[in-house]
Amino acid sequence: MKTSIKKTLLASVVGAGLMAAGGAYASEHPVKLGLMLPYSGTYTALGEAITNGLQLAIEERGNQLGGRPVEYVKLDSEADPSKAPQNMSRLVRGDNVDFVIGPVHSGVAMGMLRVAKQTGAITIIPNAGLGAATNELCMPNVFRTSFSMWQDSYPMGKVAYDRGYRKMVTITWDYAGGKEDVAGFKEAFTEAGGEIVEEILVPFPSTEFQSYLAQIGSLNPDAVYTFFAGGGGVSFVRDYAASGLKDNIPLLGSGFLTEGNLGALGDAGEGVLTTLHYADTLDSDANRQFVAAYQEAYGKVPDAYAVQGYDTGMMLAQALDKVAGNTEDKEALIAALASVELESPRGLMSFSDSHHPIQNVYLREIRDGKHEVVDVAYEQLEVPDNACKK
Repeated sequence: MKTSIKKTLLASVVGAGLMAAGGAYASEHPVKLGLMLPYSGTYTALGEAITNGLQLAIEERGNQLGGRPVEYVKLDSEADPSKAPQNMSRLVRGDNVDFVIGPVHSGVAMGMLRVAKQTGAITIIPNAGLGAATNELCMPNVFRTSFSMWQDSYPMGKVAYDRGYRKMVTITWDYAGGKEDVAGFKEAFTEAGGEIVEEILVPFPSTEFQSYLAQIGSLNPDAVYTFFAGGGGVSFVRDYAASGLKDNIPLLGSGFLTEGNLGALGDAGEGVLTTLHYADTLDSDANRQFVAAYQEAYGKVPDAYAVQGYDTGMMLAQALDKVAGNTEDKEALIAALASVELESPRGLMSFSDSHHPIQNVYLREIRDGKHEVVDVAYEQLEVPDNACKK
């Protein structure tokens, strides 16, 4: 009996000591955020915007998460899938980060997620849109604060049909991201009763569009739906307008066709319709405050990438407050992240069982060089996750 009492007392003392150590850990040791984003090459601007948004959210909370200071470990992903597993391992096993935030490129995500599965590292995806990340791969330690290709394209299918378009052509690069995006549009458009008369695939990353534009002209559809992004999006929109097609055949796309490219598009972009989960012109207090703070901090208007970074910071802040800064209890931390609900600059956002954001998708039209919000194309859209059911 006495031996049992001694053991109980010893356990109590040790437990109290661990609790005290845990308290000291929470207050003195920083939360380490591993940022695996592109800081060089084609996607540099996206990596910087995500980082800016993330840091702004944390700065607004006194540069603390759950009462602990924050340390950033930045690693240039170079948007190179072949380096992804090694880079992810370096952050998780070498730098011992508490969270990995990244990537931008879907190919990089696949390499990262293999390591996330092996190590259990909590990973938050602030951009890459591959559907498998929060569906087929289905890992409890993986979250997304961005979108899937399907989520931003599906709503445009009904928009197109409601505008009276019945026969349409789709065109995109011949790669996974473009094909996932177009598939979402096609699903909704054909469900409504529309017909895709031609699906054009352009070798990636070619921006030689003239022969394809001539093909579209000969088909004379009611409208065209496309997914291109970055410089490819600029080239396509400009060439589409220059060919004369824009005057008779409306151009529609998911928002990445024009996001971040308004200055480069000029008059060619006027009237183009896109669907996306954010527009800097959204009329809400949360968005107005965010836009003003971002402009003051960085001297530019935020885009969807900046919002995705900002919401990552807000998500971390809310979750770490719930667990009082404890990053050791992974199960409790994952539960806290899953329960996050944000009043984001993009609107209300929560997370599905597969840890994908449930969010509004907006219909935007370029007017006078701005993305003006025409309507909510789909309110609180949840991505199907049939391969990831609990």
